Amino acid sequence: MKNTKEDVAYINSTYREEDVIFLLKDLSNFNLEGATEEREARVQRGEHYSESLPLEYQPPSAYMHLYYDALQDYKKKVALYIGVLAEQIYHKNGKNTVLVSLARAGTPIGILIRRYLIFKYNVTIPHYSISIIRGKGFDSNAVKYIIHEHPNKTIQFVDGWSGKGAISKELTHSCEKFFSETGIELNDTLALLADPGHCSTLYGTRDDFLIPNACLNSTVTGLVSRTVLNSAYIGPADFHGAKFYQELKEADVSNQYVDVITEEFEGIKANASLRAQILLEDSNSATFKGLETVKEMMGVFEISNINFIKPGVGETTRVLLRRVPWKILIKDFNSPYIKHILLLAEERKVEIVHYPDMDYTCCGLIKPLN
Repeated sequence: MKNTKEDVAYINSTYREEDVIFLLKDLSNFNLEGATEEREARVQRGEHYSESLPLEYQPPSAYMHLYYDALQDYKKKVALYIGVLAEQIYHKNGKNTVLVSLARAGTPIGILIRRYLIFKYNVTIPHYSISIIRGKGFDSNAVKYIIHEHPNKTIQFVDGWSGKGAISKELTHSCEKFFSETGIELNDTLALLADPGHCSTLYGTRDDFLIPNACLNSTVTGLVSRTVLNSAYIGPADFHGAKFYQELKEADVSNQYVDVITEEFEGIKANASLRAQILLEDSNSATFKGLETVKEMMGVFEISNINFIKPGVGETTRVLLRRVPWKILIKDFNSPYIKHILLLAEERKVEIVHYPDMDYTCCGLIKPLN
C-alpha cells in the first residue's frame, strides 16, 4: 500500500486542493460507462454496481433552471444544517478531527463543514474523500493512508443524507472488519446533513428536504464520477477508482455551489449553535425507523429486492438520473422539494403515485427488468 504523499497520485477534481483531497485511483482513460438499461440489466443479473459506471446525465436548460432556483431557495437551510452538524462535530472532537467524506454525495458536505469550522472557530482541519460501496465496504487502503498521515487524530466520516441506512450499516461493518484486521478502532458514527431515515445520532436535520447538490451528478462534485471497485482495474494495494470528466468542465458548478452556501454562514451561526446544543443534550438514537416504511412498500408493490426501493429526495433523484425507474411515490404534491422530481419523471415517462403513508417526501422504485 502507498504510504507517503510522494507515492500517491490523487485523481483530479475541480475543487481547490485545500477543500478536499480525493483518495481515488484515476481511471479516466478506461471506458467504464454503458447504456442505462443495459447496465441495469447486468446489475440485476448479479454484476455488482461498482464494477461499471452509469452514463452521466446532462440536464437540459429547464432542469438547470430548477437547480439554480433550488440553490437560491435552500442555500440558507443547507448552511444552517451544515452549521448544526459542524458544531456537534467540533464539540465532540475539537481540533483533533480529520473529515473523511464518502464520495460523492458526502464530498460537498465535508467541504462545507471544513469551511464552517474555519469561519466560526478559525480552525483548519484536513478533509479527504474516499469510496464506500454497498456490500464491499470502505476503501481500507485509503483509511490506512489517512491514519498514517494523521496518526493522532480522530476520523469523522461524513455523508449527505440517509435513505434506508445501507451505508450507515456498511460503515459499521467496515469499522468492525478494520478493527479485526488492524487493531485500530474507528468511530462508526456517520455525520449526515439530513437523516430522514433515522440512521445516525449525528445529523443536521431529519427533515427530508431538497439538498440542491442531489440534483446533479459529477458537475456538482468536482467532475468526479461514482467510485469503482473492479479487479480488472483495481489491485489489492490500490485505492478504489473513479473517473475525472474533463470534457464536462464548461458545465461544472462545483465551486459555485460550495461558495454560495459558504456565504450564508454569517446569518445562521447563532441559530446553528443553539440547535446543535439541543441535539447534543438530546439522547436521540438511530432507530432506522424509515426501514419499516420500506418494508411496507415491499409488500404493497410486491417487490422482493429491498435494493429496488430508494426512499428520500436524494435517493429518488438518483433513481431518475442513473437507474431505470418504475414508479415514483410522492407523499404530498404540494411539497416544494419535488419540482425537479416531477420534471425528471415527466421527461422519462415514469408513473407518479400518491403515497401519503411514509416518513419520506418521495421514494423511487427501480423497475425489475426480469
